[in-house]
Parts: sequence; structure tokens; C-alpha cells
Amino acid sequence: MSHTGVFHDVLIFLLAAVIIVPLFHRLRTSPILGYLAAGMLIGPHGFAIIGDTQSAHTLAEFGVVFLLFMIGLDLSLERLRAMGRYVFGLGLLQVLVSGLVIGVTAWSLGFEVKAAAIIGGALALSSTAFVLQLLVERGERATEFGYFSFAILLLQDLAVVPLLIMVTTFSQAETSFIVAFGLAIVEAAIALIVVTWVGRLILRPVFHMISSSRSAELFVAMALLTVLGTGWLLSLTGLSMALGAFLAGLLLAETEYRHQVEADVRPFRGLLLGLFFMTIGMTINIGFILTHLGLITMLVLALLIGKTIITSLLSRAFGVPTGISLKIGLALSQGGEFGFVIFGAAGALNLIPMETVQILLAVIALSMVATPSLVYLGAFLSVKLKGTDEDRENIPNTEIKADGKSVLIAGFGRVGQTIAKVLSDGGIPYVAIDQDLHRVTECRAKGMPVFFGDAGQVAVLNAAGAANAPAIVITLDQVGIVNQIVFELSKNHPDAQIFVRARDMRHLRKLEFRGATAIVPETAEASLQLGAIVLKSLGIGSDLSETILETFREDDYSQLENIVGR
Repeated sequence: MSHTGVFHDVLIFLLAAVIIVPLFHRLRTSPILGYLAAGMLIGPHGFAIIGDTQSAHTLAEFGVVFLLFMIGLDLSLERLRAMGRYVFGLGLLQVLVSGLVIGVTAWSLGFEVKAAAIIGGALALSSTAFVLQLLVERGERATEFGYFSFAILLLQDLAVVPLLIMVTTFSQAETSFIVAFGLAIVEAAIALIVVTWVGRLILRPVFHMISSSRSAELFVAMALLTVLGTGWLLSLTGLSMALGAFLAGLLLAETEYRHQVEADVRPFRGLLLGLFFMTIGMTINIGFILTHLGLITMLVLALLIGKTIITSLLSRAFGVPTGISLKIGLALSQGGEFGFVIFGAAGALNLIPMETVQILLAVIALSMVATPSLVYLGAFLSVKLKGTDEDRENIPNTEIKADGKSVLIAGFGRVGQTIAKVLSDGGIPYVAIDQDLHRVTECRAKGMPVFFGDAGQVAVLNAAGAANAPAIVITLDQVGIVNQIVFELSKNHPDAQIFVRARDMRHLRKLEFRGATAIVPETAEASLQLGAIVLKSLGIGSDLSETILETFREDDYSQLENIVGR
């Protein structure tokens, strides 16, 4: 294809995304469905504006690589240990039982064992992106429902790796199911051990050196090199690039650089993943779906009902209350985005007929469309069944309460450290972001939850949990950066409590206008404290001096408006 042709296709992709995806956002549904719809419209089975280009597919595959990297980055070993019983117990059983039931059903319908295993494994997965978005929008991420749903989704994300390896292994001639599955497990284990060992030796020192240079561009380049380089190295061994990217993310999740890396990589992931879903949409034949609409509808209902029953019963067996179990089952009953990946790969390797792939892709897409309604239904039924719930002693309430309860401190200089000490003495956890690598290293050596990152970037603060933090404290002293941070945080998270220090009274008024919850002007407060010391030294009692200070603090230091900040 000529450069002009490639440029034309890129423009069409971007134009379709810009026009169609916002429409789905207005409908309060997942942008994934928007990308799929955009691909269906511009692809060869829609208006045929773009042909089925190999270059687009090659570029789109990097979207899956970056998605798996981000999943690995979110799966620290500490988190896995804390949720171990529900991740490797409830989550593993959900994938195995659902996959077995669906696989046996497919086999009984005439599919070969390998094809049935792929269909069962792929449809056992739910949509991490879709469900997590709904949890955040509904404010249920830190609830019992959110906790158990997230535990199951974590295991499903982990299961993607052996499933992708299994598909590749199945494509090898004369390979039995048992041998292929065994090889998949062995290859995954060996890759995990080797890359983990090498990565622990190399990644942290290299990122330390790059961070010391204070070059944002170099840091981004190193993050991209880590994702793509690790993926490429594993691809040389016959494994997938996606597996390498996942392992790289898992390794970086244990370091102080994880939040900055996440903020830097997220735009690449979002753009390439959107392109991936658009290319998937291009493969969906709308006319074919309409022709087989009855069959597809029946399969969607069977998938939703079957997974709801299995997941609900397993959740109840793990001590989850009945109402919440049913809510979890309904929320996780859809097919997931990785089903598109697995079925696409299986179709390309001729493991599943393309006609069947078309049907399965349509089933996943339509089940995702139904998910918001199912979540609302689950919430309604959960309330109705709440009175029948018993045996709540097995539910980890302490873990649920701790989730999303850390105050986020942007900047960990003298002011940030003082605030951290006050919070710690009050028994309130915190997470801090700072760009001074030496300071971060010293604090982490003392066991303090301080991470490397540019606290002046809202993307970094979002990666560190700004959306769920009970309070955000901004201690930076750059006026322009502080103004921008407060504005963006208050716009993106209107319910967030934002506490910030201002340089003077004029700065305080600007921050009030931009949405800060509470502001302390440095010059005004420092002047009042110094004045109190002078009063006490001249014999004025503590009660009177404190009363005088509080008088000046009333109405946001309004009495000092004409004195300070000129």
C-alpha cells in the first residue's frame, strides 16, 4: 500500500472514532462497543470505506500488548497475596467450571475437542474494562460487590496468558489436547521464572538511572522499550508478545515507578486498543448476523443465564451473601474483550471455522450491550434478597474498608512529609507522589508508601488512585501547575476533596474558583503564627492569642485580604 493509502486509512480510523465513540459515551455505555460499531461501519462488511488492511491489523495487535502490560502493572504480588483466597479460589473455579460447561456443550454440538476447549475458555472470561468502568461510575469499586467482582476479574486476566499460549500450541499439527494444554502450562511457568529473574536484576536499576536524568521523554522511551522489548524477547522463544508485556508489567508493579509508567503508557494503550477493537469490528459481517439473528440471540441468552448461575452459586459457596452473589453473577455474565482476541487468533489459525467465529464475536458484543441492564437488575434483586443473607463472617470487611481509603499527597517535600506524619499519627493511610528520586528512594527504604512520578501531571495522580482517594492534598509550590491540577481534578472528579496550599490571598481566590475544597495561604498562615508567638512572648495568654488567630482565619482570611498578597 502507498503512503497516501496508509494516510487515508489512518484518517478514516480517527474520523470514525471521533464521531461514533462519543455517541456511545453519551449513551453511558462502554467505548469498546463504540469502536466495534465504528469498525463495522467503515469495514468491508459495512460501507467498505476501508479494506481489510494487514497494516491496520499489525498495528492493532500492539493494543493487546499494551493492555496486558497495564493488567500486569495493576497485579502486584502484594495485591494477589491479599486477595489470594478469592482470586485463586473463587476466580479460578469460575473460569474452570464455566469453561468446562461451555466447552462440553460445544463438544456435544459437534465441535472438535480443541475448538470446544477454546470456545469454553474464551467465553468463560468477562469484560474487565466494561465491568470496572461500571463499578467506578456507580461508586461500587470499594464495596463487597466490587471486591469479589474484581477478584474474579483478576484471575480471568491471568487466565488469558495460558489461553493465548494454548491457541498457538493447538495450531501445531498432531498435537493432542492433553499435550497442548500441558505444554501451555509449562511454557508459561518457564517464561514467568526466567523473565522474573532477569527483570528483577535489570529493570529497577535501569529505571533508577533513567529517572536520575530528569528527562520525561527518556522515561517514556524506557517505558515503551520495556513493554515492546520484553514482548519481542518472549516472541523469539515462540511465546506471544502479549505474555512478555504482561510479565514486564507484573515486574514494574513492585517498583516505585509504576504510577509514572502507567500514566506514560496509558495514551498508547488507549489509542492502539481502540484501533484493535475497530479492526475486530471490521471483521464482523452485519448481514451475516442479521441472517443468523435467531441463533445468536439464543446463544446470548444461554451465555448470560449459564454464567450467572455458575458464578452466583460459586460465590455463595465462598460465603458471599445471596444477594451479592446474584449481583456478581449478573455483572460478570457477559463475554469479554479477550474473547475477541482469542477467537480472532483461533479463526486465523483455522482452529474454528470463520462462520462460527463471526457468530461468537456477535455473541460477545451483544452480551456486552446487555451488561448495564443486568447490573441494574442485580442491584434491584440484591436489595430484595438482603434480608435473607446470613453467614457474613467469611467476608473480608477490613480489606474492603482499606480499599480506596488512602489520602493522596501530591509532592513529598517538607510540607508533604509533615502532612504524612499528621495523617499517620491519626491512623489514616496515605500514598505520596514525588519526582525527587533521591527522596523517594530514602522514603521507601524507611517503608513509606512514596512513589516516583511527576505530581504535576493529573494522569499520574489518576494512576495513583485520585478517583477513589478520600482526600487529595497538593503541596506543590508552582502556582501555574497547582492551578491546572486543581481545575482538572475538580472537573474529572467533582466529588473529590482537594486540599491545597496557596502562595498568597490572590492565589487562594483563584484556587477557590477552580474548585479546591480547602486552601491555606502560606504567607497569611505564617504571618498569623509568627504574630501569635510575638503575643505570647509579650505576656498575652494562649487562649486569647488563639482567639485572635481564629478571628483572622474566619471567612477564608477575608480580614487579611488588603494586607497580604499584594
